[in-house]
Amino acid sequence: MAEPLFGQPVLRVDLPAIVANWRDLAARGAPGAVAGVVKANGYGLGAAEVALALRAAGCRHFFVACLTEGLALRAALGAGPMIAVLEGFPPGDDGDAALVPVLNALSDVAAHGAAGRAAGVARRAILHLDTGMARLGLDAGEQARLAADHGLLAGLDPLYVMTHLACADEPGHPLNAEQARRFTAACAALPPMRRSLANSSGLFLGPGFASDLARPGCALYGVNPTPGAPNPMRQVMRLEVPVLQVRDIPAGATVGYGASWAAARPSRIATVAAGYADGYLRSLSGCAVAEFRGRPVPLVARVSMDLTTFDVTDLPEIVPGEHLVLIGGAGCSPDEVAARAGTIGYEVLTSLGARYARDYIRG
Repeated sequence: MAEPLFGQPVLRVDLPAIVANWRDLAARGAPGAVAGVVKANGYGLGAAEVALALRAAGCRHFFVACLTEGLALRAALGAGPMIAVLEGFPPGDDGDAALVPVLNALSDVAAHGAAGRAAGVARRAILHLDTGMARLGLDAGEQARLAADHGLLAGLDPLYVMTHLACADEPGHPLNAEQARRFTAACAALPPMRRSLANSSGLFLGPGFASDLARPGCALYGVNPTPGAPNPMRQVMRLEVPVLQVRDIPAGATVGYGASWAAARPSRIATVAAGYADGYLRSLSGCAVAEFRGRPVPLVARVSMDLTTFDVTDLPEIVPGEHLVLIGGAGCSPDEVAARAGTIGYEVLTSLGARYARDYIRG
């Protein structure tokens, strides 16, 4: 990493920790393979860097959201690993032979099958069956039509048939078992294909959710796939933000937009170089904590676009040039930050901004 510019926050990404998380998940997915989901720029941490580290560790299957992500990842990885595009290819686009489209409707099946027949080469694809998400995937009617006429698959080389679990992070939710049942029944009515079922949380639902290919995303990046239980994953990132200025204010003085916070005592206020434009969510206003050398530092007043303020009255060693850990430290893991913001760890990570200098720890 080049030296960060003055005032520039640093996002440190621990690639060996991501690899270790993948290996732990791969052990849970045995005997099936375990992919790396690197959509949304590797959940904000850098798709190319994460995928290269996972490929070096033996990962051979990757999933991205859209075609532009797929093309960028193929350029980074080169030939070899499977890169599947969850949203498929645009209508009328036969796609890129180096990428694998996920077919989400019978119209996708027809278009890509026709392209394969015309070329005389079966097109690789992944068939997506909707079993309860009601988002993408062949619905029940389309599944019935395909089951009645397997010829609709002519011109295709289906690498996997997949579905997506809607409630895997709630182990007791009845939809989990119902989706597994629907998926098994739908697959039984189709030609034999390898199956892909579990997402991050699905890998913790037990042997009934094992398949030929699991697709973890958030768990790779340290988000807890078992909410309500201890997090089994390693933390993989730290957002270190420099203090730009520390000022003394008297009791009763207000800080920030709206004068929403007033000092109850003479206080020292540190202003740091990150705000909601950098993905440090505005909903954290007045309720988050940062970390400084293992000690909590309370956020005061509103998070603004580029700056955030913290009460450092009890930490006289904090001076301009020191760094606070906003995400990834003690008391401020992505899940803990998310809980304070009223959201989920996925959003915290995928909101991480482009102004951070990325520092990749490689060993």
